[in-house]
Amino acid sequence: MINAAFAHVQFETIHPFKDGNGRLGRLLIALILCVEGVLREPSLYLSLYFKQHRAQYYERLHAVRTQGEWEGWLGFFLDGVAETATQAVATAQRLLALLAADRARIGGLGARAGSVGLVFDQLARRVVLGVAQLRPHVAMSAPTIRSAISTLAEMGIVNELTGQRRHRVYVYQAYLEILIHHPKRPVAVGGPNVGIHTARLLEVGDGDSAEFEKQAGVSLWWCPRNRQQARRQL
Repeated sequence: MINAAFAHVQFETIHPFKDGNGRLGRLLIALILCVEGVLREPSLYLSLYFKQHRAQYYERLHAVRTQGEWEGWLGFFLDGVAETATQAVATAQRLLALLAADRARIGGLGARAGSVGLVFDQLARRVVLGVAQLRPHVAMSAPTIRSAISTLAEMGIVNELTGQRRHRVYVYQAYLEILIHHPKRPVAVGGPNVGIHTARLLEVGDGDSAEFEKQAGVSLWWCPRNRQQARRQL
């Protein structure tokens, strides 16, 4: 943890690139924690903590550079780790409860539960998807996938974002709202690979859909024609 704190300061001080230094400096923290075995997945990001305490963050960095005040920086950094981790647990619990509740509802569909459940599992991994993105991951035809999505829409689990007849994009709305609209927006874990996917969301600044597009890692952004409308929806 201390190595990650030191490395972040050093990287921010060197500032080696014309653009993206802040994001890379924050990602470096998670990378080091994974390499050192502190994290199994890159699921702890301090971006929001640094943004909420922006003045103190820059003051601490400046004090290290000008006065060698490492202790103050370490205290600030470790407080951020503790706060972010605590928030992460709370959001993980909310997401897991949501997934369990929706899976229980799907289980009551009878014969349709199998196909609908397979599509739902993919949406739990990546909360914004289209039929084309689902097909490689489920052994189902496109009409069967569309039927399953229609059932999820009727249940209020997914919403369609584009309003178009073709190239439609669907969002697992309640899941995304927990990630985006939670006051602290902590990282969450909920199923295979979801920890990594949702961790990327934390790297987004409040209301910054451009950063969301760059870093969320969800498949909403593969279709440029949907970007502006999807941003408005989000």
